[in-house]
Amino acid sequence: MSVQERKQRERAERERLIVATARELAEQQGWDAVTTRRLAERIEYSQPVLYSHFRGKREIIGAVALEGAAEMAAAVRAATSAADGPRARVAALARAYLDFAARNPAVYDALFQLDGGLAYAQEDTPEPLKDAFAALMESLGEVAGDGVHPGLFTEVFWASLHGLATLTRAGRLLPEDAAQRVELLVDRLAMV
Repeated sequence: MSVQERKQRERAERERLIVATARELAEQQGWDAVTTRRLAERIEYSQPVLYSHFRGKREIIGAVALEGAAEMAAAVRAATSAADGPRARVAALARAYLDFAARNPAVYDALFQLDGGLAYAQEDTPEPLKDAFAALMESLGEVAGDGVHPGLFTEVFWASLHGLATLTRAGRLLPEDAAQRVELLVDRLAMV
C-alpha cells in the first residue's frame, strides 16, 4: 500500500468516526449537543481536523442523513422483499418506515427535519436520497392506480408516513394505535 493510499484510508476512517460519533451523540442527547468542540473531544482529534473533513455541523448532519437514507432504503427493501403481494408489501413498507423513524430519531431528523445542506427532489440530489425514494416507489408504484404518476403517489404516501412518524414521536398520536393507522393508510390511500 502506498503512502497516499494509506492516508486516504486513514482519512476515510476519521470521517466515518466523526459521523458515527455525531450520530451517537445526537441519538443520546439531541442535535443541540452536537458541536465541533464536543465531537473533537470525543474522537480525540483537534477541531481543525474536524474542519478538514466537514465545514461545520451542517455538513455533518448531511453526512448522517446520507448514511441514514441508505439504511432506511435497506430496511424498506428487506421488509418488502419478505412480503407476498402488493398489499403486504405496502403494509411492510409502512411498518419498516415507521419503525426506522422510531428507532433512529436523530437520523430521521437529519434526513427530514434539519438542514444538512442536501438537495431534495432536484437534479443534484445525492444518490442515497434518490435511492431511499426509489425504495419507497418500488412497492408504491405498483399500487398507484390508473392515471396516477407513481412518483406523485409515492410522495403523498411518504408524506402521510412522515406525518404519522412525526406526530407519534411528538406525543400527538397514541402509539398503541399505530397498527390501525397503517391498516387505514394501506386500505384507504393505497386501496389494496
